[in-house]
Amino acid sequence: MVAAKAVRMASGSQAARSLYDRIGEFLIDQRLDPDPANYAFAYQLLANPDGPLARAVHVLTDGGVRLTRRDIEALGCDTQPVAGTPTAVIEKAQGLVAQTQMQVEGFQDMVTAMRAETKDFGRDLAASAQAMRSSGGDDLEISRITATMLERVRNAEARLETANREASELRTKLEEARDNARRDPLTGLPNRRAFEEAYAAQASAGARICMAVCDVDHFKSVNDRFGHVVGDRVLKALGEALSDTCKSHLVARYGGEEFVVLFTGLDLRAAREVLDRARLAVSAKRYRLRETDAPLGEITFSAGLSPAAQGEVFGTVFHRADQLCYAAKNGGRNCIRID
Repeated sequence: MVAAKAVRMASGSQAARSLYDRIGEFLIDQRLDPDPANYAFAYQLLANPDGPLARAVHVLTDGGVRLTRRDIEALGCDTQPVAGTPTAVIEKAQGLVAQTQMQVEGFQDMVTAMRAETKDFGRDLAASAQAMRSSGGDDLEISRITATMLERVRNAEARLETANREASELRTKLEEARDNARRDPLTGLPNRRAFEEAYAAQASAGARICMAVCDVDHFKSVNDRFGHVVGDRVLKALGEALSDTCKSHLVARYGGEEFVVLFTGLDLRAAREVLDRARLAVSAKRYRLRETDAPLGEITFSAGLSPAAQGEVFGTVFHRADQLCYAAKNGGRNCIRID
């Protein structure tokens, strides 16, 4: 009994130590401070790896995206869907799919009914024609058959018109859903999914590609001092500055305070020149609080820039550029590191 109890205690201690180690690895990997809020979030996430929170985090971090403090606050430890979180987005998409399925099934039912009516009409018409041939013809019967035919044609046309109108409305909704699924709601820029798809298309076409990963410097300090509303304005302003400077190249918000740029048709030196102009343009601006006109302070970003070799997959190039961005932040910030 004593030995069995000791084994159970050792096993429990080992499991707790394993969970503790995984929490530490998670915080380091996500570059999160080991404060109580982050630790509690990591604990609930890793202690229940198949729960709703874990599924939402998996969707949010798919493709190598790191969590930010704002992401954690948005997700929290609440298992109920929150507007704007991955779970709510998924449920909205599922609702649109269900609506699509219902309308398609309704259209199929209508077509089936119209076929049955056409079949019955053809049979009636053939029988009436045979009867008229046998009796020598009857103008009244011909008029009746013609009127019936016209009425059925009009009904069919009206139902087809309704079906076409519903199909057109559904097509518009699906186009909006596809666009929303590839666009960041805060900045209006393409999101991670759109960026990865664009990379795959350019790589398949054999284009010359350089990828930049840009991260706002001291963004946590902006949020802590001025709040998330001001932080959101900073992200919007940075997105606009990158888009204005990097025209003809794809700028996307990858997640949190991280932006990415896909340079096509440029070598590494030319891509760096464009990105450096964007960096200087951002750092030269003097941001102020909208409500009080008080200075916000200098806003800068650090970036890593890497060329993609022929046939290189997205994850490899992104990881390399991300590591260079991390080196730029460690090297003093407001600078660009290249391969």
